[in-house]
Amino acid sequence: MKAFIVDRYGQKDGARIGEMPDPELRQDDVLVQIHAAGVNLLDSKIRNGEFKLLLPYRLPLILGNDVAGVVVRVGSRVRRFKPGDEVYARPDKDRIGTFAEFIAMNEDAVAIKPKALTMEEAASIPLVGLTAWQALIERANLKKGQKVLIHAGSGGVGTFAIQLAKHVGAVVATTTSTANLDWVKAHGADIVIDYRKDDFATILRDYDVVLNSLGGEVLDKSLRVLKPGGKLISISGPPDPDFAKDMGSSWILRQFMRLLSYRIRKKAKRHRVSYSFLFMRANGDQLREIGHLIDSGIIRPVVDRVFPFESTNEAMAYVERGRAKGKVVVRVR
Repeated sequence: MKAFIVDRYGQKDGARIGEMPDPELRQDDVLVQIHAAGVNLLDSKIRNGEFKLLLPYRLPLILGNDVAGVVVRVGSRVRRFKPGDEVYARPDKDRIGTFAEFIAMNEDAVAIKPKALTMEEAASIPLVGLTAWQALIERANLKKGQKVLIHAGSGGVGTFAIQLAKHVGAVVATTTSTANLDWVKAHGADIVIDYRKDDFATILRDYDVVLNSLGGEVLDKSLRVLKPGGKLISISGPPDPDFAKDMGSSWILRQFMRLLSYRIRKKAKRHRVSYSFLFMRANGDQLREIGHLIDSGIIRPVVDRVFPFESTNEAMAYVERGRAKGKVVVRVR
């Protein structure tokens, strides 16, 4: 099958298109013919080797973390899916590879595609949808009337998280650039702060939750907008000891992550709030819940651009520039 392949970490010219063996189908797997794949900054970070300590992939590696397509075969123990089903998924972190013609995934990671969506729209959802769900619903336990700050409101995670938080009934603040102020408001944000002109930390107070996807100074300032007992949840790091434990990391790696997050955890404690790092995991049940919200018209996908499969490197470069509004997708079939 054709696939976009990384032969070594840090390749300056990106991934190459080439031939790889068709995926092996395990007893609990569905084999999916890929129609579209979402493109995420995570793909570039994996290609660059930024996660090689946490995710020790065997090279050559097929990139890609979002998929929509059609089931063509199922393993002997699969009960939820049959050939012909239109599905979408975020594969398990150990079995990525959606920039290809086929992928095999455990059925637990997969859900029926929302009927209202095209394949390209469906492929834009899994990674950002699960990230927002696991941050706001599962970890923050966000409730009606609470206040949440979602950084980078025009990005893939931001556009989805704003809609999800509004569905819950939260008051939503977000940060974005001047050009996107009205656009982000139209997607449901109550308070929009232009990060080029204003400092969110001097404007916002007594927030219950901050969802952070940025780094450095933004992470530190986010502590100041939280009320005592508030939660700072970061998807951009630094990793914390709980994450290392969940990953089953070695003792040495656990200590390394403890050191990486020591400063922000100490600052959080001083502010009487909590800090945690979230690395989203595959979950078909949560994708089914998300699918119901989409088919009910509560959440809408936001797709910035669709690239042809042959232009996957260009799609990744476009995402890396940080100017995409919503998600970028490659059309495989």
